[in-house]
Amino acid sequence: MNVSRLVKQAQKGNKEALLQLILAEQDAYYRLAYSYMKNEHDAMDVMEDMIVTLYEKVVQLQKGEAFYSWSKTILVNRCKAVLRKKERFLPLGDEGESSLAALTDDNPYRYMESEMDMQVLLSHLNPQQREAIELRYVHDLPYQTIADMTDAPVGTIKSRISQGIQKLKSMIGGDRYENDRGELTRAQTDLEYRTGSVRT
Repeated sequence: MNVSRLVKQAQKGNKEALLQLILAEQDAYYRLAYSYMKNEHDAMDVMEDMIVTLYEKVVQLQKGEAFYSWSKTILVNRCKAVLRKKERFLPLGDEGESSLAALTDDNPYRYMESEMDMQVLLSHLNPQQREAIELRYVHDLPYQTIADMTDAPVGTIKSRISQGIQKLKSMIGGDRYENDRGELTRAQTDLEYRTGSVRT
């Protein structure tokens, strides 16, 4: 799929092209929305809001290849706006047990067992670290996109992730996950393996 070409077509008014772009990542959009909203109904609502915004603003997108980072940023911003309006904004990971219980076998977007294990580990981190790590390793988003979504500098995002991984490392294996230069080795590999985001 040529994202840039489809974006150009969408910017010329081709609604089918935009629909094709959205459908290609619909599962990722849903899971990202669900991470914040904690229930299927609200997740679908914010996705619908995102789609409306994409139709209205796609002409403003200057780099077609940035479509997915841009659209996911819009989605997260919409999630946070709705949660603020409901006066119950909680970063990713809060209410973890109830959200996992809600992901039943009937839900096609349910978490895999390894991801549920990861949720338990992430519950021990502070909300900012948890959000950054989940966006990076569960949703596979680049640092700059996470920074845009959370209104934090890229350096701060990297620091939150690094500190969070250090905490996770101590929980899942301690010092044996550190090499002689003090670099993370198996800890980060385990994190990526558990979330299914191993990069080769």
